[in-house]
Amino acid sequence: MTLRKSRWFAAVVAVGMAAAMPAVAEVTPNPIFSDGMVLQQGTTVPIWGTADPGAEVTVSFRDQEATATAGDDGTWMATLNDLEAGGDGGTLTIASGDDSVTIENVLVGEVWVCSGQSNMQWAVSQSANPDEVIAGSEDDQLRLLTVPRVGTGEPQDTVDVSWSASSPETIPGFSAVAYHFGKMLRKELGVPVGLISTNFGGTPAEAWTDTAALAAHPYLKGILDRPENPRESHRPGWLYNAMIHPIVPYGIAGAIWYQGESNAGQAFEYRTLFPTMIENWRDAFGQGDFPFLLVQLAPFRAIRTEPGPSDWAELREAQLLATQVLRNVAMAVITDVGEEDDIHPKAKEPVGQRLALAALALEYGKDIPYSGPTLRSASFAGGKATLKFDHADGGLVAKDGSLTGFTIAGEDQKFVNAEAEIVDEETIVVSSPEVDHPVAVRFGWDDYPVVNLWNGADLPASPFRTDSWPGITVR
Repeated sequence: MTLRKSRWFAAVVAVGMAAAMPAVAEVTPNPIFSDGMVLQQGTTVPIWGTADPGAEVTVSFRDQEATATAGDDGTWMATLNDLEAGGDGGTLTIASGDDSVTIENVLVGEVWVCSGQSNMQWAVSQSANPDEVIAGSEDDQLRLLTVPRVGTGEPQDTVDVSWSASSPETIPGFSAVAYHFGKMLRKELGVPVGLISTNFGGTPAEAWTDTAALAAHPYLKGILDRPENPRESHRPGWLYNAMIHPIVPYGIAGAIWYQGESNAGQAFEYRTLFPTMIENWRDAFGQGDFPFLLVQLAPFRAIRTEPGPSDWAELREAQLLATQVLRNVAMAVITDVGEEDDIHPKAKEPVGQRLALAALALEYGKDIPYSGPTLRSASFAGGKATLKFDHADGGLVAKDGSLTGFTIAGEDQKFVNAEAEIVDEETIVVSSPEVDHPVAVRFGWDDYPVVNLWNGADLPASPFRTDSWPGITVR
């Protein structure tokens, strides 16, 4: 950042007598406002920082000028409005009295927060085809910012960050999912894109949620009474304090999220916790119900041939439910991307691209398929289950042979492997000779589901169940 500082000094007015005018206090923007940043187009864009209490601050960019007055605590916030996208590398100036800060190479486009745990943190250099991806990463219009990975007990107002352009030098350690997401947005939208990577491996959703939001919820407030985790990154609210609060309310288009592994085993709680976290972030950024796009957990652990209990399946269900209880929430399904012995599957490009499809449809109004098949309804008669699906764009498809991954049960709640057949573009019939009167069907209900139901737009179906039984019995 280029700082232009000026100070007043009084001249010596007599021999042995000297006087100096008081120094003009510095105006300091939040560190996220720095050279190379991307500002969000087409909305209200807050610019904030600190100055002397009562000082008037003026923010100038392109043909706009906004003013603010620093409060008693020295904080100020001004707003720019409805900026047009452009990659001209403009200059933004923040001034107060005789002090000013100049921020260079400023772009306007689309800004996304990229958060979660290790699969979002997972770097380009650790992922599939790193040499090829890195070699093709040069793009001055794709800007990157990474928030330091730390947790704190109190909300932080600032964080040490800086922006950089995507290049073979900067991209190897950057989030692979975020990079592939941003690269596809750049290709499809043709405007600058800014990616704020704020993620921390191995962390639970409660660490990313403000403790005030947890305390305000009757079901979730008990989380705050649990014994303190020795890992600061796992404590309720600590990552929110250090990795979300300092960047709020930066102007953004939306958020992408890949997390849930650390909450597997508490899937029922996650049904409430996750939507609460989303609403918490939306309230904090103050930009309405911005799109929140999540990645459903990838297959992991041993492949089984018989039905059994699965905490990962329950967590996937909780993720799916979030798309049904909140508006503008969508999910990328990656049942085809898992690795049996690796919780960090290397193929991150399809993950980022499927998130980008959801963004293009929900945020940018593109008339494109963005989801694989999701269950609409289930009915049971004549010893069969009839399932109807939404998002069957181009018709339901069984890849590489007969449908797999379906199980069925009667009133005894004992699931067995089932036969499934596509009967029209949006309908599947499921049955088993072992179950005369079925009442429930599950699909992909396993830690490592082996499934092949897709739609004609080449997107995989989400695992689901039609029952709400607490456990499972194997016949």
